[in-house]
Amino acid sequence: MWTQVIDPFSNIGLSALVALIPILFIFWALIIRKMKGYLASLLAVLVALTIAVFIYKMPIKLALLSTSNGILYGLFPICWIIISAVFLFNLTVKSGQFEIIRHFMATITSDRRIQALLIAFSFGSFLEGTAGFGAPVAITAAMLVGLGFNPLYAAGICLIANTAPVAFGSIGIPITVASQVSGIPEMAISQMIGRTLPLLSAFLPLYIVVLMSGFKKTVEVLPAVLVSGFSFALLQWFTSNDLGPALPDIIAGIGSIICLVVLLRFWKPKSTWRFPNEPVPVIIEGNTYSAGEIIRAWSPFILLTILVIAWGLQPVKQFFNSAGLLQFEMPGLHNMIADKNHQLLPHIFRFNYLSAAGTSIFLAALIAIPLVGLTAKEGIKIFRDTLGQLKFSILTVVSVLGFAYCLNDSGITLTLAAALANTGFLFPFFAPMLGWLGVFITGSDTSANALFGKLQSATASSIGVDPVITVAANASGGVVGKMISPQSIAVAAAAGNLVGKESDLFRFTVKHSFIMLTFICLIVLAQAYLFIGIIPQYQMLATGVKTLQPDTLTGPAYLLALGLLLASFFVLIKLITRKK
Repeated sequence: MWTQVIDPFSNIGLSALVALIPILFIFWALIIRKMKGYLASLLAVLVALTIAVFIYKMPIKLALLSTSNGILYGLFPICWIIISAVFLFNLTVKSGQFEIIRHFMATITSDRRIQALLIAFSFGSFLEGTAGFGAPVAITAAMLVGLGFNPLYAAGICLIANTAPVAFGSIGIPITVASQVSGIPEMAISQMIGRTLPLLSAFLPLYIVVLMSGFKKTVEVLPAVLVSGFSFALLQWFTSNDLGPALPDIIAGIGSIICLVVLLRFWKPKSTWRFPNEPVPVIIEGNTYSAGEIIRAWSPFILLTILVIAWGLQPVKQFFNSAGLLQFEMPGLHNMIADKNHQLLPHIFRFNYLSAAGTSIFLAALIAIPLVGLTAKEGIKIFRDTLGQLKFSILTVVSVLGFAYCLNDSGITLTLAAALANTGFLFPFFAPMLGWLGVFITGSDTSANALFGKLQSATASSIGVDPVITVAANASGGVVGKMISPQSIAVAAAAGNLVGKESDLFRFTVKHSFIMLTFICLIVLAQAYLFIGIIPQYQMLATGVKTLQPDTLTGPAYLLALGLLLASFFVLIKLITRKK
């Protein structure tokens, strides 16, 4: 057994500087040296192992086992999601159905600015709320590239757009975890985040379109930008404050799509904007495809949506886990590392092959094969080609997760957290940075909340600040770390055909991450000392009591919502067919 060392130099400032080296190496490798993603990640693992073993005195065996545990987690569930998502997209392309989707999107709008709002921002938020874990960026980036977007802009825009929904992703799992580790009720954390992130969400579409086309061209589509951002922000605020953490992304994502499509029925931009040097689109005189053909083309993504929602239902998850869950203690690692309080750290690998989000996406792809007109043999070939396409992305992801696990188990991450916790009165300003750091390292807001939620709560209480502010700030700050997390960069690069150009993508997003992080830090500081009236009233949970989901989010409500969705879908098909 080995006990983590948080301050190896008995000087937290000096220890923090050394702990920063692995993170600074990633920045140097991708920004300065412009290394390929997989090479930068592999070298970062070596740097992390060196510091863990020689500075933190972590036994070599434990350091290697910890890294291996991260690699295993990278393969499943993360790479399983990426492979399934890209496979589904490739099916639509190889079958020729994506040409129909491209044509259909052009009949709604051929303007790249509005397409980015519909797909990257609104649809991506919906996917984040249901699946999370890389699926939104993988799907939306692939779709934008398929529509003809510049690959770098497609991937970069999807990463930036994915910030707004991350805190409420995967049916609110990040907030559930934050509640469990901090003792603050889920509803209170949801409300606090819901009084922070909508300020970012409202202006994120404006930010994205300015980034794409410049301010003057953004003014041309200002109605669309305002409708997209403010409808999303309003619904995110309402659901997070009144319904809880599970539905904000789903309702806000769908709501903003509906509002924008309704607007486009009555308003169009005066000119159609496309990327420089992009071919002039063919002018479409009416829709030459039948409703049935359009629905068939969209069927893989319709199936994806329905199945991902179903997989998010708690009763469905419980059933699948009871029927198909393998879990085991990591040999030689489980309970072999103790934290500074001498609590043993469990290392249990869960292979939930039935309930995993990647399985729902893969099943949608399998069902879609005959629907899009492909044979089983062609589907197998496309899947094999997808694996070949993603080989370097898989190597990057598993390396990044190995890097993250090594930093966490060795105590390197906790050193940085302890340094930020020593900032006293200014801690609320730095609280989002902890979440940002956690997501940058782990690629997950859920993991960042598990890592730093308790520290955020305890530090806030020690300086007289309501702990719900800093616990919520951990999740809010984490969302803007997602766009530059090496794991997210690898996913976006794989989906956007940018494998080997991860450094370009990292440099594209990094400054925007810091700009948004500063914005959130200032908001949290103001909440702590100036606008304390917005802090929700709550009572701490009793020790050992698990947070309960709000009544509106119980299993029967989920099943009813799914039934209504399926009924609405079939009614829509009947109406379109009859009209045709």
